[in-house]
Amino acid sequence: MGNDRKIRVLIAKAGCDIHERGPYTLMTAFRDAGLEVIYTGRYQSFEAIARAAIDEDVDLIALSDHTGSMPIIAAGVLRALEELGAGDMRVMAGGLIPPKHAKELEEMGVSGNFGPGTPMDDIIRYTVELATK
Repeated sequence: MGNDRKIRVLIAKAGCDIHERGPYTLMTAFRDAGLEVIYTGRYQSFEAIARAAIDEDVDLIALSDHTGSMPIIAAGVLRALEELGAGDMRVMAGGLIPPKHAKELEEMGVSGNFGPGTPMDDIIRYTVELATK
């Protein structure tokens, strides 16, 4: 990745989660840190998220969920990415993620798995490292 291209992140919400404070906070922090951000908005399907990531040529997807459904959401997005030939897309997650779900997500290849109260600097640093691996 050349120095002239900003890191591109797709922030995505699948299913019926109505909470947007996390994604809006993350979007602002990422932009302030010099990242380019695309936000899908709420109520997206797994396929819509995967297609947006591919169409927008992002470096990674940041999934957000506050319903406790992240393993289901992540599995659906990973499956959709695989079906569209983008199975190598990096995916991270944040929201209400209990420790047992974090372990399950890590085993799927979804990393980060940040919960409420995680310092924004930690999330930004992790995101930049993941995007540039």
